[in-house]
Amino acid sequence: MNTPAPIDFWFDFSSPYSYIANAWVDALAARHGRGVRRHAILLGATFQAAELKSPVSYPLKREYSIADFARSARFEGLPYAVPPSFPIPTQNAARVFWWLRDTQGEDAAARWTHAAFGAYFTRGVLLNDAAALKALCAEAGLDAAAAETAWNEPAWKARLKAECDAAIAAGVFGAPFFQVDGEPFWGNDRKPQLERWLAQGGF
Repeated sequence: MNTPAPIDFWFDFSSPYSYIANAWVDALAARHGRGVRRHAILLGATFQAAELKSPVSYPLKREYSIADFARSARFEGLPYAVPPSFPIPTQNAARVFWWLRDTQGEDAAARWTHAAFGAYFTRGVLLNDAAALKALCAEAGLDAAAAETAWNEPAWKARLKAECDAAIAAGVFGAPFFQVDGEPFWGNDRKPQLERWLAQGGF
């Protein structure tokens, strides 16, 4: 019997909806005998390719979006605090993700994902601040000096760029973005559709 393919999950560490989705995607996948394959990307790259902007870039959407981030977190029973700076560049946190993913595996990268999301969206730790990010790496049990070296190395910069390019080629234009057996789903609010799709093999 073939093992079902994992759910592909693309996210940006500065995406509140990705933070929320990251909290439920593993349990959803497990209910259907699946794993999760995470992909840290940069929304700026996908927005540029799709000619889009963050919803908070539009005055008419900004206040609603900020309120909805918090409401959506409450709906899932998650702690949430508006970060002191939002959105922020997250390339260094994403490079740490790929460094861990390629050297230690999916589980280590997933643990970092939870740690970084929680730090930014519950404690306001600015992932774009090198000192704060290095301290977070140490707090998460990583070799902080090695992590700092990795996020500055050309190889991991290239790794992240390649993943962003691959995401765009796969049709990813926002986050969170999921793919189940080739079927794409965009948004934290796709959870019920994902659940039924996985249960029924489509609908």
